[in-house]
Amino acid sequence: MGRVRPTYIKRLAKDLVKADPERFTQDFEENKEELKDTEEFESKKLRNRVAGYIVRVKENKPKTPQ
Repeated sequence: MGRVRPTYIKRLAKDLVKADPERFTQDFEENKEELKDTEEFESKKLRNRVAGYIVRVKENKPKTPQ
């Protein structure tokens, strides 16, 4: 079993992906670099936890047929 993430991390990650889905990828390192520019994160730990959850959101997002 994995760790349970707090709701504020999930909400923040989902809102960021919803606002700009092309900005984030399924790569943790790239997402971490993208979030460095964001003013919302006061700590590195919070930024990394959100970047990790963004990976999870992007992996579980259903692909849209084109």
